[in-house]
Amino acid sequence: MLIDFFYTLRSTRLPVSVKEYLTLLEALQAGVVGPRSADGWAVDDFYHLARTVLVKDERHYDKFDRAFAAYFKGVELITDFTKDVPLDWLRKNLELDLSPEEKARIEKMGWDELMETLKKRFEEQKERHEGGNKMIGTGGTSPFGAHGYNPQGIRIGQDKGRNKSAVKVWDQRAYKDYDDTQELGTRNIKVALRRLRKFAREGSDLELDLDDTIRATAANAGYLDIKMVPERHNNVKVLLLMDVGGTMDEHIQRVEELFSAAKAEFKHLEFYYFHNCVYDFMWKNNRRRYAEKFPTWDIIRKYNKDYKLVFVGDATMSPYEILQPGGSVEYNNEEAGAEWLQRLTHAFPKYAWINPEPQGVWQYRQSISVIQQLMQQRMYPLTLRGLEEAMRMLTK
Repeated sequence: MLIDFFYTLRSTRLPVSVKEYLTLLEALQAGVVGPRSADGWAVDDFYHLARTVLVKDERHYDKFDRAFAAYFKGVELITDFTKDVPLDWLRKNLELDLSPEEKARIEKMGWDELMETLKKRFEEQKERHEGGNKMIGTGGTSPFGAHGYNPQGIRIGQDKGRNKSAVKVWDQRAYKDYDDTQELGTRNIKVALRRLRKFAREGSDLELDLDDTIRATAANAGYLDIKMVPERHNNVKVLLLMDVGGTMDEHIQRVEELFSAAKAEFKHLEFYYFHNCVYDFMWKNNRRRYAEKFPTWDIIRKYNKDYKLVFVGDATMSPYEILQPGGSVEYNNEEAGAEWLQRLTHAFPKYAWINPEPQGVWQYRQSISVIQQLMQQRMYPLTLRGLEEAMRMLTK
C-alpha cells in the first residue's frame, strides 16, 4: 500500500525512513484522514498528513511537493488566491500571439493612469470579456488580465509570466526556498568562490605543522621535534541576498548550485530572500514570508561592513519596481527599491550582483540597465568567468 509513493519520495533524496512510512500507514488505518468520496482520501488532506509525518525539516518541503505532484500526476496543491476576481472572467479559451509589428502598435499607459484605470474597471465591469482591449479579461490587448499581450499591464489570473512585461501581479504566489543541499554537477562554482576565501594566520600556536615537524625531526637525527603554526581562521563573511519566484523560476537549478557551493565554502554566510527588488523587508522562509519578516533596516544594522554583499537575481522586472514608490508587484512599498539598494551598497562597500540571465540579453532589458547603474556596473553573469571576476573584485 503506497509503496510506490514511498519510493518516489526516496528517489528525490528525501530522508524518509521505513519507520516514518509505517507511521503514515498507521495514521491512515486509524482514520486520521477519512474518505470523502468513493475514490478514497481527499488529496489535500492526504498531502498535509503525509508531509507532517514524513518531512522533518522545512528545507525539504520543496522536494516533497515536487515528488508528491509527480506521483499524483500534477495535482494542484496551492490554494487559489484569485477569488476576489470572478474566475469566469479569467477562463482561458485562447492565448494571444501577436507579430512584433502588431505589438509595437499597442500603446502603454503610465503608472498613475494604469492604477486609476484598473480601479474604474472594477467599478464598471459586470461580466467576462475575451479578446478585447479594455476590460479585465483573457486573450486580448487589455492592460488587465491574462493570456494576452500588453507592453505594460497588470497580470491577473495567470500562473506565470509569458512576455515579462507586467508591472504588477494580482495573484498571491507561493515561492520555494532554494535547496542548500543541491549536489553540484561540477566543482567549478566552488573553485570560483574559493578565490574569495582569505585565511589569516593569527591566534595561539594550536595547529600542528606536519610537514615542518617531519623535516625538523629528520634533521634532528630522528628525535621528535614538533613544530606548531597559528590556527587558521576563515575571516570571510558573506551576506547573500537572493531573488526568488517569478522569472527566477527559470534559474532555480543554477542558483541552488551556487547556494550550495556558497554554504560549503564560507563559514560565515548569512542569507535572505527578496522578490525582484529589495524593499523594506526580506525573509528567510518563503512559506512564511509575510509572517516572518526581517526589516531591511535591521539587517543593515545587524551586520558590519566586513561582510561582502552579494545579490543574486535576474534583475528582470518593470522599471517601476525599482524606481517608483508602490512599484512592487506584491504590495504598496512606501519607498522605491532604488533607495533600499543604495542604502545596502552604502552600508556594505564590498558588493556585487550575480545575474543568471545570459549576458547577451542584458542590453534589451531596461530594468537590468537600471540595476547596473545602481550597482556601479558591478553586475556579473552566473558563469565561471563571471564568478571569478566578481570574487576578484570583492577581494580588492
